[in-house]
Parts: sequence; structure tokens; C-alpha cells
Amino acid sequence: MSHTFIVNVEAAIMKDSRILLIQRSAEEEHAGGLYSLPGGKMEFSPDSLHVLEDNVRREIKEEIGITLGGELTYVHSSTFLIGDTQVLNLVFLATDFTGEPWIRSPEEVSGIVWIDPGEREGPLPIPPWTADSIRKAVERHTKIYF
Repeated sequence: MSHTFIVNVEAAIMKDSRILLIQRSAEEEHAGGLYSLPGGKMEFSPDSLHVLEDNVRREIKEEIGITLGGELTYVHSSTFLIGDTQVLNLVFLATDFTGEPWIRSPEEVSGIVWIDPGEREGPLPIPPWTADSIRKAVERHTKIYF
């Protein structure tokens, strides 16, 4: 196994107690066809003072065309493997955005849905790691706003 890793950032975008999920393109190497939080790989940004947040904002704009505003709140981190490559995944909560989500990057995203977090056990193919991120994002949202 390699001693290097990829950093991936995701946003748990909440609106009116619902959370936005994307269906990953079937062509995606990791979890193709499954539902997940939107996001993607970090890109090097030598001048950024908020590199994680800047990358979350960039990925969301690229994939689903909305602009995240306000503060992004750290939710949790996890790791997974893609082949022999280690991935560090960081999830942020976002409650302020402009625009309506649309499939801006069809090679990465094949669907967009708003769900009630209590329905995450429903008919959508949501992997356990995404369900865990949803649960943790809802807990963080509850602590901050209620």
C-alpha cells in the first residue's frame, strides 16, 4: 500500500431540514451509481488560507452549479481505499447557498435528490458511509441551530 493519499472533501448541504444527495455516475471508479454527498478531490491551491473550504466550494460549483456561502462547518473525517490508494475524506455542513442544483458535470453526477434524513434507509442506494455522514451532519446541524 502506498504511503501517500488523496484528500477528498464533501458538503452536507441542508435546506428546510432536507439534505442534498447526488447519484454518482455509473462510470465513477468509487461507488458508481450510488448516492453520496457532493464533493471531490482536493486541488493544490498555494495562495489559499482556507484550502479545505475553498475546495469544497469549487467542487460543489463544478458538479451541481450552486454557490456555497457563509460558514462551512466541519462534520467529520473518514478514510477509504480506491484500489491501493488511500483516501482521506472530510465532510462539511453547508446551510447557505445560492442557485438551484443541476447536473453540471454529467460524467460525475447522474442525479440529484433532496431527502428527509429520516428516509435515508429508503429505496435509494445509499452506502453505509454516506448514511453515517448524513447522520453526523444532522447531529451537527441540530447542535448549531437548535
